Amino acid sequence: MRLYPESAAAQLEFDKVKALLENHCKTVYAKEKALQLRIHTKKEFIARELQQSHEYKLILQQAQYFPGDFTQNISKDLRLLAIPGALLTGEQWLQILKLLENTQQVFRWFDAERRQAFPAMASLLDNSYYEKTIAESIKEVLDEQGNVLDNASPELQKIRMNLFRKRNELRRMFEKVISKLTKAGYTADIDESFSNGRRVVAVFSEHKRQVKGILHGESDSRKTAFIEPEETIELNNQVFALEHDESREVQRILRELTARLSVYAPLLSQYFTLAGEFDFIRAKAKLAMDMNGQLPELSDKAHIHLIDAYHPLLYLYNKATQKKTIPVTLTLDEQHRILVISGPNAGGKTVTMKTLGLNQLLLQSGLLVPVSPLSQMGIFKQLFIHIGDTQNLEFELSTYSSHLLHMKYFMETANGKTLFFIDELGSGSDPNLGGAFAEVIMEELARKHAFGIVTTHYLNLKVMANHTNGILNGAMQFDEVNLQPMYKLVVGKPGSSYTFSIAERIGLPKHLINRARKLVEDDHFKLDKLLNRTEQDLQQLDTEKKQLHKLIRENEKLKKEMETVMDKERHRQQVELLKNQNRIAEERIAYLKDMERKLKQIVLDWKKAENKEEVVKNLQNLLFKRKDEIVVNKLAKKVDQKYKELNQHITVGSLVKLRKNYQVGEVKEIRGKRAIVQIGIIPMNVDLADLVPVEKVQENGKN
Repeated sequence: MRLYPESAAAQLEFDKVKALLENHCKTVYAKEKALQLRIHTKKEFIARELQQSHEYKLILQQAQYFPGDFTQNISKDLRLLAIPGALLTGEQWLQILKLLENTQQVFRWFDAERRQAFPAMASLLDNSYYEKTIAESIKEVLDEQGNVLDNASPELQKIRMNLFRKRNELRRMFEKVISKLTKAGYTADIDESFSNGRRVVAVFSEHKRQVKGILHGESDSRKTAFIEPEETIELNNQVFALEHDESREVQRILRELTARLSVYAPLLSQYFTLAGEFDFIRAKAKLAMDMNGQLPELSDKAHIHLIDAYHPLLYLYNKATQKKTIPVTLTLDEQHRILVISGPNAGGKTVTMKTLGLNQLLLQSGLLVPVSPLSQMGIFKQLFIHIGDTQNLEFELSTYSSHLLHMKYFMETANGKTLFFIDELGSGSDPNLGGAFAEVIMEELARKHAFGIVTTHYLNLKVMANHTNGILNGAMQFDEVNLQPMYKLVVGKPGSSYTFSIAERIGLPKHLINRARKLVEDDHFKLDKLLNRTEQDLQQLDTEKKQLHKLIRENEKLKKEMETVMDKERHRQQVELLKNQNRIAEERIAYLKDMERKLKQIVLDWKKAENKEEVVKNLQNLLFKRKDEIVVNKLAKKVDQKYKELNQHITVGSLVKLRKNYQVGEVKEIRGKRAIVQIGIIPMNVDLADLVPVEKVQENGKN
């Protein structure tokens, strides 16, 4: 991305974000990449970087383990490995072995399932593979401490066997010498020591001439002399020679190992880069979690649709001090490319600009941004910024001259892929003349289809934004009663500077304020007052709108609760109805079984009886028994206790009882020979013949 001026990134505090990112890096590779973070313009690269950060963030949120334990800087060792004739020590090979083990864990971690779940991170492995031969070759030569193994070569094994025997022989001989000298009283408090790798005995200086051998030196106090006994000189020579042979053979083996594995130097460098890349991605994910970074929808065209966007550094600061941060929501598209923000000083105009600018830099650097995931952000190829006093002492330029110089560059270079930010456009000169130039500058930037934000106090720019295509007004809300900025952007209308309101609140004399008002043109004053009043009315409407939405949500909640209660009631009544129907069916079955038994008995009586008339009489009594003699079920008895049957016509409003299931309800409507009866909350369509008018019996038993 092309930045103007060179300090644009610093003015947007991009360097502070890079420093925060570096603090999360563990490897030197990742730290260097964080400090040299580039701002890209290719969608494919940006999308991949963002997706990688998003995937690692998911890993952290799910508390999954990812193998990223290797943090050592072995870049010099790997460069040495590629040089012919070089030799890597055992310690250097141990670090390379740790890199290999970490790389193997990474390849194992990305199984088939995880490659599908984290495709952007897995893509780093596409052009690489794990070569197990390297680790096997190292382990054939070195032990876990980095020492060359005895069986690394037959010659080394032979040397170390001889060295082991000679050292034992030297130890036994030395012990005899020390025993003899100790009995003679020649040895000092420290019996033995080593000098230049050779074993020596410590004797009192006054006895050094009585001990035959080579004098290697004396202590600082001159009280102790270190002598190599005559009996051990030859053995010491042999041990020293064998140790020299061992060192030469070890170096030969390590040089041979280095030469054999030098062909893998590019692959090992690739493994080292992979470890650094994954550490860098982890750092970006950690930073995203700190500042609530999200993955917005990325578009290749110049477009901005921010929902609940936060200034990253302000969000972190307020988070640490437990303060609330007010988010910004705005849209810049083909219809509205330039936003003119007005309002009082210290109301958040510049912060709003920096929020958009810094988040755009973060996005095109592959960092997740603190916005709603529903936000849409495009890609810009140029970013211009002009904030604060840019007086150039070197070229003897005044503030306004420098301002115009920057605006000249903006107008000459801007295009449809440019994002610009201008703070206090036209300031530094006569308001009328400066305002006129400001209008021309905005018209030219709009003609070039550039996107950007302009802050101003000029009324003519506010008016211009209302009737110029591609430009729209915006205002920072201000609490006039408490004289406090609300830091909330309202798009679509200009804002007042609250000049006189602020003067009154801070206690300036009224006569001075009135004199100032008289000096202002009537139209100018009336317009500012109108903007003031409009903003306060909109704040009131916004408050009422929030209350209305709250009431609507509560109403929806109550509606859902009522529907749940009604569903439960319907279900209960349906269950009760089914129970009654089942009970009636059971009673009918029992009645029919009893009837069947009695009929069978009558048949038997018919066959046996001589008086057939008596049997016929019994049959008539059984089949034509009056209804009131049928056994009344329990529900009927219960209903009869509460309700009394009436001998009258059924009309609308009558209380009636259903003959079949003894439920009681109120008649709501009569349709010919049928009636609509309300039983509980359920209306039922019932034949009038199945209804009996009733009235409720009072508790004392009287009507």
